[in-house]
Amino acid sequence: MSGASSPAGRHHLGGARSIGFVVLSVSDTHTEEDDVSGQLAKSLLTGAGHRVVHYDLVANSVADVRDRLDPYLSEVPVEAVITVGGTGVSSRDLTVNALEVMGGKALDGFGQLYRTISFEQVGPLAILSRATLFLVRGKPVFALPGSERAVRTAIEKLILPAVQHLVEELER
Repeated sequence: MSGASSPAGRHHLGGARSIGFVVLSVSDTHTEEDDVSGQLAKSLLTGAGHRVVHYDLVANSVADVRDRLDPYLSEVPVEAVITVGGTGVSSRDLTVNALEVMGGKALDGFGQLYRTISFEQVGPLAILSRATLFLVRGKPVFALPGSERAVRTAIEKLILPAVQHLVEELER
């Protein structure tokens, strides 16, 4: 098979459309000056031709994440969100909980694939990650772990190849 009749022809990955992102770092310990993973996310996105419409850093609490994301999700130039941090198993890792409270619809495949890729890098500790993808108010919100390696892996291997198609599907 080739061309439009093949699955790859119907469902493209990547593409040239510039997506407007929010990058929200969730941390009780970092500041904007030392938020290496959040800065990496911004760099990877802009390096791939996308726009970072907003970058913010909030405390790791359900209310703070929800209150910061809520107005961004109403903005037209915001088409996707990446949160960095707060996806572990400690009592202070609350990003996933905030997205659930916001009525997010989980797309389990993202987290499953992320943990599969992560397993190759960190072994069985990959099961400790709650990295996930939610649809909140019709926009994809990728919840990533806070480490640099995790951010690079998720953005390069999963988000960049699929985000344009995902956003286009959600706009239909």
